[in-house]
Amino acid sequence: MDLSLRSWLITISTLACFSTMAIAADMSSSAISERIKPSGNIHLEGAEPVVAATTTPSRTGQAIYDQYCASCHNSGLMAAPKKGDADDWATRVSQGDAVLAEHAIKGFNAMPAKGTCMDCSDAEIVAAINYMIHPN
Repeated sequence: MDLSLRSWLITISTLACFSTMAIAADMSSSAISERIKPSGNIHLEGAEPVVAATTTPSRTGQAIYDQYCASCHNSGLMAAPKKGDADDWATRVSQGDAVLAEHAIKGFNAMPAKGTCMDCSDAEIVAAINYMIHPN
């Protein structure tokens, strides 16, 4: 058997083998159940409506700072203004509260959006900023 025919047969055999394995994986019970599950619920007349869960109480600025901000703002890592250091915060505070909040929420330069606290509300981020500026 010449080399090109042998290569062709090996390629076809390999493709056939792997394609059947892919099909077998997609036909598992859990994969099928996931594909055909309902996309929503219906509300029947007279039934009690589903009430959304209450929101968790907001965390304090200090709690947010301790968990998400301290690693950079304690040491001034990557030019982060240090907690309670008026000189570090002066230029940022002079831009106004709205700009300061926007930079913290959306991210700015080395500051990641929300300081990586993706489940923090905007109000919690502002509370953390206020805590860093006036920690007492």
